[in-house]
Amino acid sequence: MNYYQKNAKEYINKTKDVDMSEAYQLFLKYAKTKGKLLDVGFGSGRDMLYFKSLGFDVFGIDPQPEFCDEAKKLGLNVECSAINDYLNAYSEYDYLWASASLLHIKKELLNRAFKVCSNILKSGGIMYCSFKYGDFEGIIDDRYYIYLTETTINKYLNDTSFELLVSKITDDNLNRNNKWLNVILRKVD
Repeated sequence: MNYYQKNAKEYINKTKDVDMSEAYQLFLKYAKTKGKLLDVGFGSGRDMLYFKSLGFDVFGIDPQPEFCDEAKKLGLNVECSAINDYLNAYSEYDYLWASASLLHIKKELLNRAFKVCSNILKSGGIMYCSFKYGDFEGIIDDRYYIYLTETTINKYLNDTSFELLVSKITDDNLNRNNKWLNVILRKVD
């Protein structure tokens, strides 16, 4: 939280124009109709603007007040909240988008975050999430990260109503040496 508070403007400028087309295409294969979409940890608001332009009914949550203030200036509908505190929406959304946001949740709270996400989605709802790829947990550049693989993510999906539909490894869009795990989940009852 402290990192994003101190570096909000720089982070927004660095990420607002990142090419997310590969992740968008993966998600849109499963998001067949326009519906209610919750962007979890929206950061710069880039993805909310994109999905709004396609006709989705978009709402965003992010725990960082600076991101919320900037998103409101863009005309986006947001609430300043972390996913594990966002308990006022039950079976309300058709889609969840969590691009590079859940990777900042401590591993002992990650399963709970997936349960909250599952509760927020309608039956059959689709969730996209991404994590840095690998086996790491710790602090990098003053931020906590958990890296996951297509195998280790399953541990955090236990006791949720999610089924993993597809996982895809991609390169980093900011020209760093990272790989990303992109995952599509579906809520099943």
